[in-house]
Amino acid sequence: MAPPITLNRNFPPTPNHVWSPFVNKLELRLRLSSIPYTTASGSLPQSPNRKIPYISYQPSPNHTPELLGDSTLITKRLISDHLLPDLNSALSPAEKALDLSIRALLEDKLQFFNTREQWVDNYYPMREGILGQGGAGLPWVMQWLIGGKIYKDIIRTLYGQGTGRYSSDEVRVLKEEVWEAINAFVVEGRNKTLARRRGKGDNGDDKPFWVLGGEGPTEADCTLYGMVAGRLMCSSAAPETGRLVRGYPTLVEYARRIHDRYFEEYDLWEEEI
Repeated sequence: MAPPITLNRNFPPTPNHVWSPFVNKLELRLRLSSIPYTTASGSLPQSPNRKIPYISYQPSPNHTPELLGDSTLITKRLISDHLLPDLNSALSPAEKALDLSIRALLEDKLQFFNTREQWVDNYYPMREGILGQGGAGLPWVMQWLIGGKIYKDIIRTLYGQGTGRYSSDEVRVLKEEVWEAINAFVVEGRNKTLARRRGKGDNGDDKPFWVLGGEGPTEADCTLYGMVAGRLMCSSAAPETGRLVRGYPTLVEYARRIHDRYFEEYDLWEEEI
């Protein structure tokens, strides 16, 4: 029996994806391996590194439950504890480098553009969605105080990182460039996967396909699905990216197939905004 895991998402435990791509990423990672878990709201002050998601994890009945933070480090820990398989173990060194590059493009480049769109360009919908009744359920005064602090911290972070120094038009061009590149990976992965399946007499019309075009998912698929699902769910605070993602039908199909296979009890994101 797997050790009990509670995934803290900073949203009420409803049958939906959340706005955080990292929560969605980790949730898919657990479901790919059929690891039982429960969801809870949790909160940033309780997180071991003040990041969402984090998990409460009991390695064995004789151990005190631990709090683990950061989606990537959580995955690595669960792999080392032999609770999760290593999705990338069969990849060649070059394939592992490509997988890591896709994850870095999404998490270490695109995510800064997402943060700016949500917390700067669409501050009030984001504050309400994260801190209001749809999220943490804080009273208005607390939303105002905490939201203001988050806003100031993000402005400072984005300026230091560089995204805060671009104009809105410059950010839009850079953001579109990333999604265009990601879509190219997905289209190629789809074509490889479907060609291989049809060669075996399986048209695969209702099965997921994977970004590297292999037989199964890799870590990059968890990151990519988490990002796409988060953007499609976050229509009020990321409308520009939502429209951009929906402009790539293969990318939406990629996410839809994974959703239908692994999250069939979850509500689907809005088809249009």
